[in-house]
Amino acid sequence: QLQLVESGGGLVHPGGSLRLSCVTSGSTYDYHAIGWFRQAPGKEREGLSCISAMDDSTTYADSVQGRFTISRDKAKRTVSLQMNNLKPEDTAIYYCAASDLLYCSDYEKSYDYWGQGTQVTVSS
Repeated sequence: QLQLVESGGGLVHPGGSLRLSCVTSGSTYDYHAIGWFRQAPGKEREGLSCISAMDDSTTYADSVQGRFTISRDKAKRTVSLQMNNLKPEDTAIYYCAASDLLYCSDYEKSYDYWGQGTQVTVSS
């Protein structure tokens, strides 16, 4: 059973940056595509980015393309999300999730394991 723990959230001013980390344990980390999602109050959960297990290819939602960067450190079993030029509308709880698929999927139901989430608040 794969476990995921997010960290790195916090309060940041508009235009600022944060780096979220997702540390995995308990299973064969290299055989899971890992995605980042977020959920703002009163809104549905939104898929943001994903990195595949096969070739580290990445995907991004239009809302974060060019501002967020996903990366993987296999030695540390960590997937990070670098978030730059943050906006108030980026305020949400951010989750990482792992899929039993090797390649990224657009379907949230493809992700089988979820972390507990970390709060990101962008406010002046």
